[in-house]
Amino acid sequence: MDHSNPSRLRTLGADLRALRKARGRTLSDLAETLGRSVGWLSQVERDLSEPSISDLRQIAEALGVPMSLLFGHASAPADEQGYVVRAGARRPMGSGEEGLIEELLSPDLTDDFEVIHSTFQPRSKMQKPAKRPTQEVGYVISGKLDLSLGGRRFTVGPGDSFRFRGEEYFWDNPYDEPVVAIWVIAPPVY
Repeated sequence: MDHSNPSRLRTLGADLRALRKARGRTLSDLAETLGRSVGWLSQVERDLSEPSISDLRQIAEALGVPMSLLFGHASAPADEQGYVVRAGARRPMGSGEEGLIEELLSPDLTDDFEVIHSTFQPRSKMQKPAKRPTQEVGYVISGKLDLSLGGRRFTVGPGDSFRFRGEEYFWDNPYDEPVVAIWVIAPPVY
């Protein structure tokens, strides 16, 4: 942690709280999972206590997020934190193992929504359909993407947008070009 930059810690604690709440976890439930006290976890979320790297690793695992998500604040200049996300300083989201590369465009996870930049690699697809308790809107910047939303099939391309609300969804890029899309997701799930 960078002790000379207290605003970085403020953002980290707020993000941890937002992630915990988005997953419906209570302070006591998560503290028990981590083998820590509720007071300690509360202090971490309020930026009064600094978690170790091992603590962050455990928290990331318990919340199902990559460790890199918890370190993204460090690269932003102090006067830009919470306001600006530079193109080269986006925080990576997810594992990328299905051929989907996601980056957080929102400065942090403390809003009622999050904005994600997604790149779907050529010839990639979800391994199995998913469903999550969110409202999502996607906007395709480039490429073509096949979607199944609530049992309906669509092919979307540049300039097209789409929405789903808690329905089962599935994506497939059977084409030779990557697809770049912007997503707005409420509430934040990363």
